Amino acid sequence: MFEDAKAFSGFSVDDIGRAREFYGDTLGLRVSEEKGMLVLHLAGDTTVLVYPKDDHEPATFTILNFPVADVERAVDELGARGVGFERYEGFEMDAKGIVHGDGDMPTIAWFKDPAGNVLSVLDGSL
Repeated sequence: MFEDAKAFSGFSVDDIGRAREFYGDTLGLRVSEEKGMLVLHLAGDTTVLVYPKDDHEPATFTILNFPVADVERAVDELGARGVGFERYEGFEMDAKGIVHGDGDMPTIAWFKDPAGNVLSVLDGSL
C-alpha cells in the first residue's frame, strides 16, 4: 500500500522563526518555509517537517540524529556556535558531554533545539 509513498517525519516546535534560525544558521541545514511550517532538507533528498504548536511539549527522546565522521569535532564546532550538550545519568560522558562508544553504544552526544527537542550527533560509521 505505501511501498511507493515518499514518507517523511515531522515534529513540533513553539516558534518557527527560532527553529528556522537554529536549523538553518546554527546547524547549517537547507531550510524552506511552506504554509507557516519549516521543511528541513537533509542529505539523500530526505525532508523533515517542523510545524508550530501552541501547546508544544518537547520530545523526551531523540527526534533527529546526525551521523558525522568525527563526533568530537562536531561537538567542538556546535559548541563554538553556542550549542550546549546534555548530560544524562547512567552514561559515562567526557567533559564535553560525549559518550565514547564501546560496541553496544555508538559514540554520541545529545543537544536540544530552541524548543527543547532532543537531537544528537553520533558516529557515522554505523
